Amino acid sequence: QVQVVESGGGLVQTGGSLRLSCAASGSISSIVDMGWYRQAPGKQRELVAGIDSGGSTNYGDSVKGRFTISGDIAKSTVYLQMNGLKPEDTGVYYCIARFGAALIRAAWGQGTQVTVSP
Repeated sequence: QVQVVESGGGLVQTGGSLRLSCAASGSISSIVDMGWYRQAPGKQRELVAGIDSGGSTNYGDSVKGRFTISGDIAKSTVYLQMNGLKPEDTGVYYCIARFGAALIRAAWGQGTQVTVSP
């Protein structure tokens, strides 16, 4: 099993920056990739960014050019640097770690609130 814990959310003004951190524990050698999703009130959870064991990254269209995911899957730690924040970035940000071999499972963190004021 894998457990995931996020940290670093908070309140920031439009145009500001925040850095989120995520650390996984447990069977970390089985982790294949990690990433961030977010969920705004009344909306579905959406992909923010992901990174795999080879260091390849992918981003949701709404955050490209503003957010950067980094980290080391082997060390089971990833970060999300968020610059140029907008009110529409407000939501609960969840870290995910996908792990396993023949069967891939997902471990989610409890979420961290990000609020961007106008």
